[in-house]
Amino acid sequence: MAEMTETADTDFRHAQRHIRLDTILRLRWLAVLGQLAAIFIVAQGLEFNVEIVPCVSIIALSAALNLALQTVSNPLQRLKPMQAAGLLALNIVELAALLFFTGGLQNPFSFLFLAPVLISATALPARLTFGLGLLAVACASVLFFFHLPLPWDSDDPLVLPPIYLIGIWLSIVLAIGVTSLYSFQVTEEARKLADALAATELVLTREQHLTQLDGLAAAAAHELGTPLATIFLISRELEKTVKDPSFAADLKTLREQTQRCRDILSKITQLSSEGAPFDRMKMSELIEEVVAPHRDFGVDIKVRIAVAAFAEPIGSRNPAILYGVGNIIENAVDFARSTVEVNAWWNKDTIELVISDDGPGIPPDILNRIGEPYLSRRRNLDDGGGERRGLGLGVFIARTLLERTGAKVSFTNRTFPEHGAVVHINWPRERFETIETLEETIG
Repeated sequence: MAEMTETADTDFRHAQRHIRLDTILRLRWLAVLGQLAAIFIVAQGLEFNVEIVPCVSIIALSAALNLALQTVSNPLQRLKPMQAAGLLALNIVELAALLFFTGGLQNPFSFLFLAPVLISATALPARLTFGLGLLAVACASVLFFFHLPLPWDSDDPLVLPPIYLIGIWLSIVLAIGVTSLYSFQVTEEARKLADALAATELVLTREQHLTQLDGLAAAAAHELGTPLATIFLISRELEKTVKDPSFAADLKTLREQTQRCRDILSKITQLSSEGAPFDRMKMSELIEEVVAPHRDFGVDIKVRIAVAAFAEPIGSRNPAILYGVGNIIENAVDFARSTVEVNAWWNKDTIELVISDDGPGIPPDILNRIGEPYLSRRRNLDDGGGERRGLGLGVFIARTLLERTGAKVSFTNRTFPEHGAVVHINWPRERFETIETLEETIG
């Protein structure tokens, strides 16, 4: 179970981020059209004096690059992060060049420095977004000192005080920093959740395949039974009629091996039949099955089943419950100093399972967030038992699987002066006893 969780962590957590070239090109074409429209309106509509030749030249170079990229490369290809960052950096430089000829920071379009950095924050790694942010701030800083006059009415020139320009520069810097950080955080959390849910579905699929092997074995035993019976009968009849001792011995071996195959298939059929002993299990049997693999790790696991006036609940041997409870017990054993306690009790309406350990407990800074994907703090046995940040998919998957079976899962710490983590799992008894298959859990 631990190995499966680690595999899911590695596969989903470290997936590279890619942007399609077509997405970048669409944004660049939109910028080209917007810049041309702005120059036309200012020069023709407002009749301001604009440096048309250099501005149109910059826009033409940008359009030529777009055409070259569309011709040489497949627009549907996914760019590597560095390639996408390079194109976004080019957008920043092109905008800075246009602003140089149109008033610098006095130009209201100077806030468009924010756009490439925001795009990077939602799709590229943090280090590349940080680099693009620094580039945008550097361009804005240069434009504060070096730029041509803002296109305006020559009879009534616009002169902005330096303190106002400093405010514009500061607002651009803050907008780049704050909005990019917020966008990156929101996108990263959404990406984590999507990856973790994908890992959960992978675990569910694997568990479902295991449960389907049972039915496949029964079907194979049924289909092979008839031809084996025919081979057995023919070999027995031939054994009676053949006089040659060597042929008779071979036929006897064939009959015995055929009978052996029939016996094996008979056992498989018995194990796979409906109503087999382990298709449904009592609560105490479920607990023992998930606890047993963790008894040999130097931690004492104490199981207590409370005596109740009501009959012990019996539910299906559901892989989602076995995996979820087993993962929580595995974490308890991993963090415990010496003892893990598993307590269970029930009444006519509810079933409650409490798993606790005597370890350090759940740190206060993550107590309210425990169960989120990629959030854990696990001991590193290789460096003397210190702490390291884990990916935390195990607890997330366990909680997701259990909640899909109708359980409510909560995490707390023991009351001082005791120490350790406590996990409460509650099922409505009717829901627990009517869960039939993993397919119902997935649905």
